Amino acid sequence: MTKLPVVFLVMLMLSVACSTRQINTVSDEGLAADIAGAEILSIAQALKEKNNLPVEERIALYHQLKNEHPGAYNFENEDELTMYGYSLLWAGLKEEAIAIFKLIVEQFPESSNPYDSLGEGYMVIGDTTRAIANYKRSLALNPDNFNADDQIERMRFPDRIPETPAEKFIKVFTPEAYKEDLDQLGQKLIEVHPNALKFITLKDFRAIIEKKKSLITDRTTYGEFAWHCSEIIAAINCSHTTMGSFYPESEMLPLSLRFPLQTRWVNDQLFVIDPFNNADQIAIKDEILTINDRPVADVIQDIYRHVPSQGYVETTKQHFFNTWSTGLIPYALGFPEKYKIRVKGKNHPVILSTASAFKDPYRDNSIKYCDDNLCFEIPKGSKNAVLTISSFNYYPWNNLNVFEDFMDRTFIEINKEGIRNLVIDLRFNGGGSSESSIYLLRYLTRESFTYFYDTKHDAVERKTTQYPFENAFTGKCYFIIDGNGQSTTGHFMSIIKVQNRGIIVGEELGSNQFCTAGQTVCRLSNTKLLYYVANTTSKTTVNSLPDETGILPDHYVTQGIDDYLNKVDAVKQYTWELINK
Repeated sequence: MTKLPVVFLVMLMLSVACSTRQINTVSDEGLAADIAGAEILSIAQALKEKNNLPVEERIALYHQLKNEHPGAYNFENEDELTMYGYSLLWAGLKEEAIAIFKLIVEQFPESSNPYDSLGEGYMVIGDTTRAIANYKRSLALNPDNFNADDQIERMRFPDRIPETPAEKFIKVFTPEAYKEDLDQLGQKLIEVHPNALKFITLKDFRAIIEKKKSLITDRTTYGEFAWHCSEIIAAINCSHTTMGSFYPESEMLPLSLRFPLQTRWVNDQLFVIDPFNNADQIAIKDEILTINDRPVADVIQDIYRHVPSQGYVETTKQHFFNTWSTGLIPYALGFPEKYKIRVKGKNHPVILSTASAFKDPYRDNSIKYCDDNLCFEIPKGSKNAVLTISSFNYYPWNNLNVFEDFMDRTFIEINKEGIRNLVIDLRFNGGGSSESSIYLLRYLTRESFTYFYDTKHDAVERKTTQYPFENAFTGKCYFIIDGNGQSTTGHFMSIIKVQNRGIIVGEELGSNQFCTAGQTVCRLSNTKLLYYVANTTSKTTVNSLPDETGILPDHYVTQGIDDYLNKVDAVKQYTWELINK
């Protein structure tokens, strides 16, 4: 696997399994008894819990545990230990990170990634000689590790000015180079992704590639080529396989080519929510019917073909469009220099002024956010409560204890206050660790469950039967979901759904019991376009729900344009009405 950029390292952990079990001290008399017959434990978590000790003592602890209890910990999990090292590096503990990276090199001498990580550690402290040596070793073990090659070049030629995104956008490669890369893209997707053809036939997949090749000319720019690639990637219907969300495409798009209105696609209508510098001719809530003579619905459907989602889920694509609309529209229309729109109620088309500002990625401020990702609220004098979980991004190598401590305190308070109805708001939750999901499920379920059907890492531990906590909530549950809910959120909700643990309100979730997670970073040979391919099947034990659709609500409720503009949380409001019936 090629080295991951920092922004995508966390996504890798969606495929990593480890225990939530706490380790006290190695010398505890009961340790051997606890380990006998226990779940597989997380060695990264065991080291993290000793972060107060010098790193040398933590490494000694690693060796001690491996010698005394080789089958008790996930010593084979290179990825999780790597993330522990990066957590130290990101915290500014550079020498400690280097020590952990050295340990990983020692334990996995034939793997390319540990040398890459160690090279990065040395590069951060300015030791270019050792950095280059380790990057070269990584490259020797994996000639496809373009990150190592790039870093070596940067250190050898520090004064070389890299190509800017704006320069890359207008760059033109030969038709042969583009077509070779399109073929390579298709081959690599099928090679790396274990479920590349689950939602599309090989014939249809190849037809898309051939169609894109037929559109290549000697004037095709890199920006146009990237848009072609995005459709091929989205065709395998995997939310974990992308070109980096839409950040690279957005970054290189010139302001002058952006669609100069902020819009919102809701209930099959496109409304203006911010006219920017076109306020003299366009108003908030104007409905756009056509853009450059193309019906809006056609433009949206074209864009949807380029947006990855799980299976055939469209709610994810809708939220994606509303986040990136000022950039997506230009790509879909071939980067026009001018935009002409028809607005409902106006007799004549409107020629828009060129964009002077944009806000992509556009944050939806119509619904109150939980800024800390974990929030709990009991309305005054009520026996109802709201638990908001905007992320499951809590891992043993980093901050799983934060999630567990929060849930422990929350459910103690729930029992103390005699809460009867609990609303669990999962909107905007892009997923995270299985450990956090399992921990919450144990506070909510009324019966035992097994979480994963199978997984690449630590399969034994992930297939362990889980039991409700003694103080698990026994009242009524209401779950609020949306198309932003990805990955682990689907796993969590699949178990909630089949156990019939509560009433589900909102729209189709962006995920379900099945996904392909993990990340292999790839780069096309000629154009150097980066893309990220999921590499690990991750499926819960739920087998009674379809894989092509997201978890469906019992009550389908969306936020209309008036609710949006007036910042009315229609979905939560509907949930309260259900409770109060």
